Amino acid sequence: MPPESPKRLLPLARALRKQDTWAEKLLWQWLRDRRFSAYKFRRQHQFGSYILDFFCLEASLNIELDGSQHGLPGQRKKDEERDAWLEKAGVKVLRFWNARLRREKEVVREAIWRELQARTPHPLPDYCRPMGPVVDEDAGENLTSSFPSPLPSPSGRGRIIRSVSQNFAPGLSKLQNSKGGFA
Repeated sequence: MPPESPKRLLPLARALRKQDTWAEKLLWQWLRDRRFSAYKFRRQHQFGSYILDFFCLEASLNIELDGSQHGLPGQRKKDEERDAWLEKAGVKVLRFWNARLRREKEVVREAIWRELQARTPHPLPDYCRPMGPVVDEDAGENLTSSFPSPLPSPSGRGRIIRSVSQNFAPGLSKLQNSKGGFA
């Protein structure tokens, strides 16, 4: 059974929200205001007799950021008991070391995204999808099926952009290297 009584947790949760670590501040910047593909997260959320770092009710997902104190044997045992209790309640727990967040931001972000999608899929935001059919005007081809293409754009498109940039910003030509790119 969890050690803390729920009545004593509310002031503690409020205090924890005011004393974020650098890792919590960074992760909260990603998750707050439904910024992470419209998933709603709560920070320092009371769940039963525990306080969860970042909780998504829709996905029943808890994200925990662990500092060095979580490496101590006594704390590890408490974390394992807590995670087991949460798993029985249907809450999936993702744990990340603060140091890993510092070194591998994209890996952590991708792991969170995959777990959210596995539990409650959301469609990609509109800004990640093509706006309409993409047509190659020179060849008359519909390129929507291959959007986005991992290949470089067909020859000729870059010359137009380069000539326009030279007409409107002659100083840019000094920055260009011999291959037409910028140094």
